[in-house]
Amino acid sequence: MYLNSSYLIFMVPAFLIMMLAQWYVNSTYSRWSRVPGRSGLTGAQAAQKLAQRGGLNVSIEQVAGRMSDHYDPRSKALRLSQGVAQSTSVAALAIAAHELGHAMQDKEDYGPLRLRAALVPMVNIGSWLGWILLMAGFALNFTELAWLGVIVFAGGAVFALATLPVELDASARARRLLADTGIIIGQEEQSGVSKVLNAAALTYVAALFTAVMQLLYYASLVLGMGRRR
Repeated sequence: MYLNSSYLIFMVPAFLIMMLAQWYVNSTYSRWSRVPGRSGLTGAQAAQKLAQRGGLNVSIEQVAGRMSDHYDPRSKALRLSQGVAQSTSVAALAIAAHELGHAMQDKEDYGPLRLRAALVPMVNIGSWLGWILLMAGFALNFTELAWLGVIVFAGGAVFALATLPVELDASARARRLLADTGIIIGQEEQSGVSKVLNAAALTYVAALFTAVMQLLYYASLVLGMGRRR
């Protein structure tokens, strides 16, 4: 029911774009992880300096994994991978500052961040409920039920869309913070920071494109079912 020619039409381009975005992120990160920042600060030290400057009461922790960096608003913790926390590279500084940008959003009660957090329960439920409704609609030849499954699945695309302004704003904050504090020095380092952050942003664009294409694929299945009735 799901793996057919129309699936390839909708999803192969999405998979290719996602793979391209991941390749670009990895290659850009690798390139700038070999370029040390002239400030000599590690990612963890830069995050600490920026947190103090912004009056943020956050803990900075090191976690396992590669590019597993994130900010946890529940525990007010900035968690940096070893490759970022201990590195003085331009890439490490960019990523640490980006995650610190999320901490600033949390402190300011940034609207898009609140919206994204509010969507999490809906997306978690929709990830399995959508499948149930869609399959039940096909099994029972009940078009309205299948459409309800598509609508529930739409939560994933809405979440991906809501994520974009949150991530882009965090990156914009990171650029300003690094420049204003003198952690990033010179045009080359500024260019490196922008390239690392822009590459990361592409993954969120690719995720949105994938979610939309998946949603359109499910909608095409239901439309086809309706025409066969």
